Amino acid sequence: MGIFDRFKRVVKSNLNDMISKAEDPEKMLNQLIVDMNGQLIESKKAGASAIADEKKLERQVRENVNAGQEWERKAMLAVRAGKDDLAKEALMRKQQFDKTAAQYKEQWDSQHESVEKLKGALRGLQQKIEEAQRKKNLLIARARRAEAQKKINETIGGMADTSAFEAFDQMSKRMDQIEAENDAMLEIEDMSRGDSVEQEFAKLEAGGNTEQLLDDLKKRMALEDKTGGGEASSESSSSGAGSAAAASEESGEVDEELEALKKKLQEES
Repeated sequence: MGIFDRFKRVVKSNLNDMISKAEDPEKMLNQLIVDMNGQLIESKKAGASAIADEKKLERQVRENVNAGQEWERKAMLAVRAGKDDLAKEALMRKQQFDKTAAQYKEQWDSQHESVEKLKGALRGLQQKIEEAQRKKNLLIARARRAEAQKKINETIGGMADTSAFEAFDQMSKRMDQIEAENDAMLEIEDMSRGDSVEQEFAKLEAGGNTEQLLDDLKKRMALEDKTGGGEASSESSSSGAGSAAAASEESGEVDEELEALKKKLQEES
């Protein structure tokens, strides 16, 4: 029927408009249910008007049938009174009302069939709206799940951006560099301390060489004195002998210290 075709067009138009606007699914479904109920109310009003027309036709059929019966009763009364002309007139009126009643009866039958279809369609529409109301919660749950999945996917997609992880890697490398620099500084300090010790030993060794140079100098001077003769030679010899004795004594003391140092090292190990 035309009213339900219009109902379907309106609902479909509203649905397509909501979907094209990509509104909130829950809001869209709630509004759709409201629109469907609104259209159902309009359809019920139109159905009520059709039923009223049916009732009116039914009443007119009944009135014409009753009028025809009344004129038939009058015709019978005229016949009993011996007034055939009046009886014929009454029968003509009866035929007119019977004909009109038949016409109304034909319209009433058609209207009654349409109304019954309308009632069935209204019941079906009511059931569909109730089903849509039940499905609404399921669709809302699905929409919420889809939205949650979308956010999860966006989060996972965002993790593809490695800038944060690269920052952590750079910070880790920076810490490694700082630690390596600290280790290098410590090593340099150790090396510096080692150089100081070596310098001390070098000084000691340098002192030994000075003594040796002094002895050599004395020996050359003694030789020169010998070549110069006499007392100078004798003094030089005495001086050289004294220097040799002193060197020998110093060497003995060094040997004793060396032996003592070796013994101490052995005890410590």
